[in-house]
Amino acid sequence: MTDQSKQDIFQAISDPTRRSMLKLLAEKEMSITEIVRFFPISRTAVNKHLHILANASLVRSRKVGRETRYTLNPEPLVELKDWLTFFEQYWDRKLLALKRYVEENSDQT
Repeated sequence: MTDQSKQDIFQAISDPTRRSMLKLLAEKEMSITEIVRFFPISRTAVNKHLHILANASLVRSRKVGRETRYTLNPEPLVELKDWLTFFEQYWDRKLLALKRYVEENSDQT
């Protein structure tokens, strides 16, 4: 698979169902049949979501007999963590400013 055909990690996690699947697969390896039980969608829809996650390298699959089993592959999440870490500096500043504002204004009441 080339980088161009690889699913963008941010697009892959943009869907709440896929985020839920990642949490589920972080706990243990599961087959599609097991995963389907947790979602009010068809097996075909679950398979499509797993395909997107696999294209983003967020899940690994392996054949066990006639079934395919899936598990979380956390390594690509480092890219997401790095991106979010960059913005923490802005959140920290805003929270510090809010703290100062609240402390300054709480004396006036």
